[in-house]
Amino acid sequence: MSTNSTKPYLIRSIYDWCIDSGFTPYVSVKADPDLDIPIEYVKNGEIVFNISEKAVHGLIINNDLISFTARFNGVSRQLEIPLVAVNGIFAKEVNQGIAFSSENKEGENQGTADNEQQNSTIQNSLTYQTKKTRKPNLRIIK
Repeated sequence: MSTNSTKPYLIRSIYDWCIDSGFTPYVSVKADPDLDIPIEYVKNGEIVFNISEKAVHGLIINNDLISFTARFNGVSRQLEIPLVAVNGIFAKEVNQGIAFSSENKEGENQGTADNEQQNSTIQNSLTYQTKKTRKPNLRIIK
């Protein structure tokens, strides 16, 4: 008996949480030469898409891919991103979400995943990013 991957369910749930909370959902995608994505926006081998209701049209998140239409430099493009290329999904404002490990891509393609690896990924993926603030430093200049 094969087990379905939890990845599409987690992506949809974080997306719904972002929308319900008034946050902007962003999805991080591994830039692969086979993907039809705007190459000019790729940085460090990945591209980050704003998938909020205001930024994209016709968003579909199913068990195999994320599909939407977005504008890049005024040009409308239909994108289809396979879920195996998705690195994570997060809320921009609070930097919370889920990062998926790049290991075990073959297992996700077959619909199976290592439960131990998934549990550690989920536990390690929800993080808070705090800003480091410095105290004001006053100097007397004569």
